[in-house]
Amino acid sequence: MTGMTTDTGELRELTVGTGAGGEQLGTDMVLNIGPQHPSTHGVLRLKLVLDGERVVAAEPIVGYMHRGAEKLFEVRDYRQIIVLANRHDWLSAFSNELGVVLAVERLMGMEVPERATWLRMALAELNRVLNHLMFLGSYPLEIGAITPVFYAFRERETIQAVMEEVSGGRIHYMFNRVGGLKEEVPAGWTGRARAAIAEVRRRMPDLDNLIRRNEIFLARTVGVGVLSAADAAAFGASGPVARASGLDLDLRRDEPYLAYDQLDVPVVTRTAGDCHARFEVLLDQVYASLDLADQCLDRVDRLTGPVNTRLPKVVKAPEGHTYAWTENPLGINGYYLVSRGEKTPWRLKLRTASYANVQALATLLPGCLVPDLIAILGSMFFVVGDIDK
Repeated sequence: MTGMTTDTGELRELTVGTGAGGEQLGTDMVLNIGPQHPSTHGVLRLKLVLDGERVVAAEPIVGYMHRGAEKLFEVRDYRQIIVLANRHDWLSAFSNELGVVLAVERLMGMEVPERATWLRMALAELNRVLNHLMFLGSYPLEIGAITPVFYAFRERETIQAVMEEVSGGRIHYMFNRVGGLKEEVPAGWTGRARAAIAEVRRRMPDLDNLIRRNEIFLARTVGVGVLSAADAAAFGASGPVARASGLDLDLRRDEPYLAYDQLDVPVVTRTAGDCHARFEVLLDQVYASLDLADQCLDRVDRLTGPVNTRLPKVVKAPEGHTYAWTENPLGINGYYLVSRGEKTPWRLKLRTASYANVQALATLLPGCLVPDLIAILGSMFFVVGDIDK
């Protein structure tokens, strides 16, 4: 209800809103957050029904930046699809490439050189750190804290330098190949990578101490946007989002690929399932991944030999189908590859973490206030290109 003054100076009341479908107008209002909005991590639209400041219903609407990657895979050969694969989740490019080549290698029954396997793992963990640092900086920014993003990007640049040196790319690395890696790493690179890891590990408390126990940050995140373990499982959520709700699942430990079965992979979990728990899981995973990357680099230094397999000029996967899945930074990514013996996939279906994670918003958002909506949205850790693949 709003007060309005007439020409005669009398005050009258006017009901505003779209109503719930009766003859009289109600107080509900339909509001669109996005598709272009600073807090939506890309072109996502949230169709909200509001009662004042409280969310009554929420519908995530996707598809605004549909990339058509799955269809484009069908007309690209097995070298070219890597270009498409590393772009749907642009913060996890190396891991995306890795899943595709693992699927092709599995279908071809190909054995990858051991040195390539351990280098892949080291680079995948560094990519995980880069992904998490982006969210650790941007999430506080979305709810009003600007300083953490400067610390997060300082650490990102340190890791980016060694990733760029080894691959030539800052975001889209294009370093995986069917059968191994593009080329041998530069001389002395593992030492420089280890120094970068040590530097980031030493400086991470600057970011950690600034935000983890910050009173304002706690007030905005503790008890907000609680996702139960049962709901996380029902929606197919995975990665940090699911582990913050108590789902103790990590493919690196539970369904190991590459050589993760030779490592003791620490799985970071929480049980609260709220925004703060999701942030803490992401923060603690950075420390765990830095340690894993260090261990992988130690193994690389003890190994000699090639980092790729000699392939024919035109790679053709045999007729058949296979499914490979990886523990990507944002959760479980699956790659269902169907081949008819040609140089291009007949079908390559992506199961992306962001697509599953964002579905939970329909359950999480009703009942919350609009300011909390932004805190919840940012804590679900998704990339819209990963949804609209």
